[in-house]
Amino acid sequence: MTGSLWRRALAEALGTGLLVTVVVGSGIAAAELSPGDTGLQLLENAFATALGLAVLILMLGPVSGAHFNPVVSAVDCWFGQRHGGGLAVRDLAAYVPAQVLGAIAGAVLANLMFGEQAVSWSTSDRSAGHLWIGETVATAGLILLIFSLARSGRSAAAPAAVGAYIGAAYWFTSSTSFANPAVTIGRAFSDTFAGIAPGSVPGFVVFQVIGAVVGAVLVLVLYPTAGDAADEVVVPHTESGVTS
Repeated sequence: MTGSLWRRALAEALGTGLLVTVVVGSGIAAAELSPGDTGLQLLENAFATALGLAVLILMLGPVSGAHFNPVVSAVDCWFGQRHGGGLAVRDLAAYVPAQVLGAIAGAVLANLMFGEQAVSWSTSDRSAGHLWIGETVATAGLILLIFSLARSGRSAAAPAAVGAYIGAAYWFTSSTSFANPAVTIGRAFSDTFAGIAPGSVPGFVVFQVIGAVVGAVLVLVLYPTAGDAADEVVVPHTESGVTS
């Protein structure tokens, strides 16, 4: 890695890790604060996640673009290769492992903060066709939102818009909108309200990838020159971490 690439990869690891800490930590807190009320637990979890994601994008976006999601990085790389911008393949190869490792570390941190075992494999089975449809919809919508904002010159709205979308998708998708392979893997490390059984992870990841492809196709149909704005995803960023 070059100096700037390791810095961007670190930002992606940190951002994805803190995102999982927010998701898992707020899930544990919700279960403790509202025992027996699943609806209220979900509301508390979704609200904290939406706000936390918006803050993380604002905090780390200028360094790495705040992808925090392997499918966002992969689509950005694909669009960029077609239009001469976005992530290079070398950058993608650094971002994805950083995101996954960060997600795992974030789950461990959340577990420890709430007095749980550092690693407790989730037993929440989420292997069902309707959940996979939910993940496809959630991921496609996320990709369409992010790249349409970039292409229409509204990347400044991304922190609020992406946070709001994920918060809403907790409720309108059957899967509660993981929409992120790295976060999905991380959540398998916590047997809590926000967990997913390791055996359910492959199915979720497969349909997240399918959703990303669907979202990318929709972006190309609606915004044919979306790749021209690949460097604005999720928010504008530069190698120095300071926008111009």
